[in-house]
Amino acid sequence: MQSPPDESTRNRMEAAHATAARLLELNCTGIPAWGFAGCTIGRRAGDRWLRVASASRSSSRKQGEGVIGAEALIPDDVPRPRLHGVLDWAEGEHGYRADVIDHITDPVVSTRPELASDPNLPDTWWHALHTATQHLATAEGTRTTVRDTWIQKAFPQYLGVPGPAVVERVTGHGDFHWGNLTGPTLTILDWERWGLVPLGFDPGLLHANSLFVPAVATRVRREFAAVLDTPAGRIGELAAIAEMLQAVARGWYPELAAPLADRARELTGVTPPQGAAPELVR
Repeated sequence: MQSPPDESTRNRMEAAHATAARLLELNCTGIPAWGFAGCTIGRRAGDRWLRVASASRSSSRKQGEGVIGAEALIPDDVPRPRLHGVLDWAEGEHGYRADVIDHITDPVVSTRPELASDPNLPDTWWHALHTATQHLATAEGTRTTVRDTWIQKAFPQYLGVPGPAVVERVTGHGDFHWGNLTGPTLTILDWERWGLVPLGFDPGLLHANSLFVPAVATRVRREFAAVLDTPAGRIGELAAIAEMLQAVARGWYPELAAPLADRARELTGVTPPQGAAPELVR
C-alpha cells in the first residue's frame, strides 16, 4: 500500500472518491487504500470495493483492456474481484475512472510488491496460483503489455545485452507481484495491465520480487520451471528484471538493485550497466 505524494493529491483524490460514491449511491467506510503515488484510492462499500483512478482528461477506456476487458474475456475460474459497475468523468484538468468490484476479505500477501519474509503459503495456494496462470493464458488478450520496442532498448540499457530477435507472448497479468496476490485464499488483484506479455514475464516478475526470501524464490522457480527454464521463458524473465531495474534507476526498490543485477548476470553471463539512465535512451 502506497501513500499520496502530497496533500494536494490526497485532497483531490479523496474528493473524487466521494464524488464517485455519491453518483454510484455507495456508502463507503474504512481507511482509504492508496495506490502508487496516490494515483488510485479505494474504500470498502459493504460487500463491494470502490476504486477510483486518476487519468488523463482526454483518455478513454479501450475495448478489451483493463478491468472491463478482464470481466469480459478472462475465464471465470481465474480468481479475481468481479466487476459490478464503472463510472468515468472529468473535473478540471483531470479525468477519473471509478470501478465497483468485489470486496476481498483475505489480505494481500505483502503490502509492498517485494516480499520481506516467508508468508508460509500452503501447497493448495501454490497449486491455485499455477492453475490460475494456466487458465489466464487461454484468454484472448487484446493489449500488448511490455512492447517489443521497449524490450529492444531496455535490454542493452539495463541488462547490457542485445534485445532478443523474437519475443514469444502469452496472455498474462502484467503486474504479478506480492501486493497483488491475497492469501491464504488466492485472489489476483489489479487487472489494469493484463494482456499479451512475454512468456515467463509474470513468473519472472514474481521471482524478482521474491529475491529477499530465497526459499520463496526457489518455490516460484520450481512451480514455473516448465516456463522459466525454456529459452523463451528466460527472455520473459529478463524483461521482468529489466523493468524492475528501470524502476530502480527511477529511485524505487534501491535495496533490490544488487539482487536483480545478480540474477540478470546468472541468466546472461553479463554484469548489468551501473548507473543506467532512468528513461530509455533514444
